[in-house]
Amino acid sequence: MLDGRVKAVKHILCIVGTRPEGIKMAPLIRALKREPWAKVTVLSTAQHRDLLDQVLVLFDIKPDVDLDIMRENQQLPELTARLITALDAKFADLSPDIVLAQGDTTTVMTAALVAFYRRIPFGHVEAGLRTHDLDNPFPEEMNRVVAGHLARWHFVPTERSRANLLREGIPADRIHVTGNTVIDALLDVAAKEWPLDVPLDPSKRLLLVTAHRRENFGEPLRAMCRAILALVERHPDVEVLYPVHPNPNVKAVANELLGNHPRIRLCAPLDYAPFVEAQKRAYLILTDSGGVQEEAPALGKPVLVMRVETERPEAVDEGVVKLVGMDEARIVAEASRLLDDPQAWRAMARGVSPYGDGKASQRIVQVLGDA
Repeated sequence: MLDGRVKAVKHILCIVGTRPEGIKMAPLIRALKREPWAKVTVLSTAQHRDLLDQVLVLFDIKPDVDLDIMRENQQLPELTARLITALDAKFADLSPDIVLAQGDTTTVMTAALVAFYRRIPFGHVEAGLRTHDLDNPFPEEMNRVVAGHLARWHFVPTERSRANLLREGIPADRIHVTGNTVIDALLDVAAKEWPLDVPLDPSKRLLLVTAHRRENFGEPLRAMCRAILALVERHPDVEVLYPVHPNPNVKAVANELLGNHPRIRLCAPLDYAPFVEAQKRAYLILTDSGGVQEEAPALGKPVLVMRVETERPEAVDEGVVKLVGMDEARIVAEASRLLDDPQAWRAMARGVSPYGDGKASQRIVQVLGDA
């Protein structure tokens, strides 16, 4: 009920394309499906095929539409063109009242663009993140800026994200501070223990690594791998777990530089639940991922970000995440400081989460229900 009146049914098209989108949209999709006023259709572009499917199975979400858009080693122009054409056909067929998408991928940018062309209101989940540098991260900064200027509703995780949008001229009444839905998903999964089917030595401190960003392909990724190797050589009590992204630009370098060390475990990307378990077991995390910057602090794990910019500065300001760039020597120095100095490690392992309380999905549902 809304002001004593029955809410009209709204057809909401929820779009997912990659694993992070699946994780962050899952609690929102589930919350919407509990509402009698919401007719929910889930569309998967499958921009990342296997990685997305793992997450949807975990959260018991079956797409109603699957575009199966992924191609091996796909390039951005062809991916963008195929997405625009395929999404436009489905929007015409489905005639949704609202389109929802999360984040900053090519899936999200094209969904916002096609919704704009079709005059369908677009809701942007995790809106307002900015580095103010279109090259970092590439192409994600451009994607979220475009989506942000086409959205009707901006569901922002923090006050800083809200301020970013206000500076860009977005009307204040279109911006809603909800927290980040990733914390909703994380708290649900982290409450349980999950098997981690990778042989690890429990007597060693676990260094968890994720590195896969497009702008780090080539020499930056090689420098990261050399730094990881140096850290293992310098610290005999450290073991590395690196779930390697299937992109051949990542996989070939990781296997070449790290594949033969007895204390470095390379494995295929972990399903989300085992990956959360790996974060829980980790002593320290090295990453170029956005989602890990949000999840690990909530689990009390120090994070060193192998990037020069971050669109998630709140955790940096809290002192639980630190930018270290892609320079081999600096990565080794900063990680060694945390491995060698218990006081420095404790200062970052405080379990502070600036990204929400696990109720972001409920707040988004309330906004849409009242719209």
